[in-house]
Amino acid sequence: MLIKKLLISLSMVFLATLLVGSLLGYWPHFIIGSYAFMSIITLLGYKWDKRLATNPSTQTMRVPERSLHILAILCGWPGALIAQQWFRHKSKKRAFIFVLWVTIFINSGLLGYLYTQTS
Repeated sequence: MLIKKLLISLSMVFLATLLVGSLLGYWPHFIIGSYAFMSIITLLGYKWDKRLATNPSTQTMRVPERSLHILAILCGWPGALIAQQWFRHKSKKRAFIFVLWVTIFINSGLLGYLYTQTS
């Protein structure tokens, strides 16, 4: 339960930090817009896949894990962490979680690089 709250808090603090940074002029507004939009899309992707996973007749139409990872690396990782905890989906698969964290570090690294190049 503590980890669930921690991961949701991490995502929310990250998004809030981007919002404040954007309002103070440290970031272009499209950065927070991109993260917010992609987080919503990613969260909906997880929700859709969870819905398909619980229905045996739709098992063949599942969202590929690769697609979820692509959404995460394209600024949707805060939504992915929130969705994993809210829907309890893909939260036990260690290989999936490992790749998700790799996408988070890659995305965060690129964001940090972008910040250092524009300041």
